[in-house]
This record gives sequence, structure tokens and C-alpha cells, in this order.
Amino acid sequence: MRRRDFIGAVAGSTIAWPLSTRAQQGEQVRRIGVLLNRTADDPEGQATLAAFQQGLQQLGWGDGRNVRFDIRWGINNVDRDRRDAVELVGLSPDVILVGGNPGVSALQHVTRSLPIVFVGVSDPVGAGLVDALARPGGNITGFMLFEYGASGKWLDLLKQVAPRLTRVAVLRDPTNASGIAQYGAIQAVAQPLGVEMSPISVHDPIEIERAVVGLANATNGGLILTGSASAQHDLIIALAAKYKLPAIYPFQYMVAAGGLISYGIDLVDQYRNAASYVDRILKGEKPADLPVQAPTKYQLAINLKTAKTLGLTIPDKLLATADQVIE
Repeated sequence: MRRRDFIGAVAGSTIAWPLSTRAQQGEQVRRIGVLLNRTADDPEGQATLAAFQQGLQQLGWGDGRNVRFDIRWGINNVDRDRRDAVELVGLSPDVILVGGNPGVSALQHVTRSLPIVFVGVSDPVGAGLVDALARPGGNITGFMLFEYGASGKWLDLLKQVAPRLTRVAVLRDPTNASGIAQYGAIQAVAQPLGVEMSPISVHDPIEIERAVVGLANATNGGLILTGSASAQHDLIIALAAKYKLPAIYPFQYMVAAGGLISYGIDLVDQYRNAASYVDRILKGEKPADLPVQAPTKYQLAINLKTAKTLGLTIPDKLLATADQVIE
């Protein structure tokens, strides 16, 4: 099923609950807060929310029947996350679903008791969000994106695609702990690969383009977009195409949008899986007893159209291991 059809089907099924079902006598309506690190008009954000709601429906939770959602959309802005966190906690939900490290940190400063399930978080132990993966120990658990050390794989893959690469700019959010740590992990493998690193902050689009132009004016340059900078993926894809720079991205949908190569998890599937933890918490289990789930599979996607435009030949060995190849 295409993603657009999937979203429509979920939305339609949510709306179609008959009034008689909604009003079943004696059925308690539970409240779920949702703090997403995307804007409300972002297609991928809508897809992740739809997957989460579908997962809950399959477990018996219907919007307007026995559960209601309070949703806040954001863009990994610290001030906005803090404001939304205060608002959501003030509504006294039974559990909150949150995407990304900044959102979890914002909620952590507001409550230490309200159950929280996270998705798309990097290294939750290193970030101080949980005590341990097996025994989180507090009011927070969820599904992690990857450990910081895995970020070095981005540079390794980019080097395989563009062997002449000697200079790479890493786009990351310097106010996001994961952005800082991911840059450090990439930098650790740069010297053995013969690559010079430089960071680019993602807070100012004008500064981003100025830095990319500077990279393009030199030779053998490339870009790495980290997860903390995902909100700028449209701009980076456009700039990489304009200035003929090879670039690697953290999520598959960015390759479908024209990016060269991506390596990361299926974030939509992770939101669908998060419904199981929300269900268990609503039925009485505690986050402290639910182990943090680490990814079991990373997906490699390659856009051959973009590679051809850049004059790159993708190694056959890499193509053979790709989960998705766009021709």
C-alpha cells in the first residue's frame, strides 16, 4: 500500500467510528499526549502519527471511543518543546508519546512521574534519559534511533560512493546533545578515512547555503545530514543537487525525495511499534519495567538517478546490499 493511501485509510477508519460505539456506557476514555518533532504539514510526520494510531487501533484503542489524543507539533526548537511539554503535562494524560531527544528532555524537566514513551531517540543512556536499556528505572522508556557510535557509518558509506572525498561538512543542531555526539562519532572515523571534517549549524538557512557554497568551491567535498538536522532535509537535498555534492541522509524518505543515499531505521515502523508500549502502560505496566528497544535493522537506500546526475558510479557490492534502489 502506498504511504498516501495508508494515511488516508487510517484517517478514514478513525473518523468512521459510529456514534453508538463512541458512547458505549461505562467505557473509560484514556488520554494520550503526543509531542512530535515535525510540523503539522510534514508528510512524514503525518505518516508516523498515522502509523502510531493504526497500531493502537489494532490493539483495541479507537480515537473518540476509548482514547483521545492531545497533539503538539514542533521542529526540535528548545523553547517550543519546553512550552509544549508544560502544556501536555498540564492536561494530565495517562501517557505521552514523544519523538526525538529534545522533546524527551523537555518533558523530563516537567515531570518525573507521568509515563513517557519515546521514539527516534539517540543513545538514551548516554543522553541521561534512562538508567539502562534493560531497566530504564524511571518514568521513561521507548525505541531508540541508534547509538552515537553508529553515526560513523555515514562517512564510511559516503566514502564508498565518492572515493575521492577529502572534505565533508556535517550538518547538525549544536544545541541538541545528539547532534554534538553524532558529530564526534563521525569525526572519530574521519582521520583513518583521510577526510577533513567541519560542522555546519542548521539554525540559519542563509548560513547553511553560505557554508555549502564554500565547500563546493573546493574540490572533493561532501555532506552528511545528521538526525538532529532532519528538519532541513529539503534545503540540503536542493543545495546538494545545485552544487553537485554527494550527500548522505539518516532516513529513507529523503532518498525518495531526491537525496543520494541514506542509512538508518524505518521511523514509521518504529512509531507503529511504539503503540504496543503505550497499550501496555494504559493496561497498568510501568515504563521502568519496559526495556528500551534498540534497532535490529538499518536500511540502506540509494538513488541511482541522483548518482548519475552527480557523475557517480555506485559500487555493485553496495547496490547488492541496498534495501531500496531508485532507478
